[in-house]
Amino acid sequence: MKSIKILFVLLVALLLPIVAFAEDEDKDAAPAEDGEVVKAEEESNEVNVYFFRGEGCSHCAEAEAWFESIEEEYGSKFKIVDYETWYNTENAELMQKVAEARGETAEGVPYIIVGNKSWNGFAQDYADEILAQIESEYETNVDERYDIMKLMKTGGNAKVDDKDDKKSNDALSLIIIIVAVGAVCFGVYKASNSVN
Repeated sequence: MKSIKILFVLLVALLLPIVAFAEDEDKDAAPAEDGEVVKAEEESNEVNVYFFRGEGCSHCAEAEAWFESIEEEYGSKFKIVDYETWYNTENAELMQKVAEARGETAEGVPYIIVGNKSWNGFAQDYADEILAQIESEYETNVDERYDIMKLMKTGGNAKVDDKDDKKSNDALSLIIIIVAVGAVCFGVYKASNSVN
């Protein structure tokens, strides 16, 4: 009877990390507009368009007007994630960090990022490219999309999607825990049989 109690305590002790790991996964969140956080489960199929702009910038206003002009036809496919950088130093620093993570230089605003492509500035010549990139990203499975903000949040490599690495690390951790639980159970079983 004593060995069963010991086995139960050991199993609980070994299963606690699994429960904690599962809770951490639920807390996974994606950045949204200016610091607002949206849980991953609440994500929609919309493509995040990261829009770093300056209040009073004429090219930014032109880009905003263009996005508004396509809202009726394509609005269900994208969401503007807006960062004002001229009067908000945190957003200005974020823009530089994002550009650096992408191996680019943010030469000014607007700085627009859709999936794995970006544009410095805005001109009507960019409109077709941006729209094509939104369409392409929209057709890609949400879990397989390149999203610079999510990669930066998780500490991933912005140039390579590390989602597969994370999944394989999670699976390896689970296998190690299962093997450890099995070994402990076997040890307790052997110990209880040798006592009897």
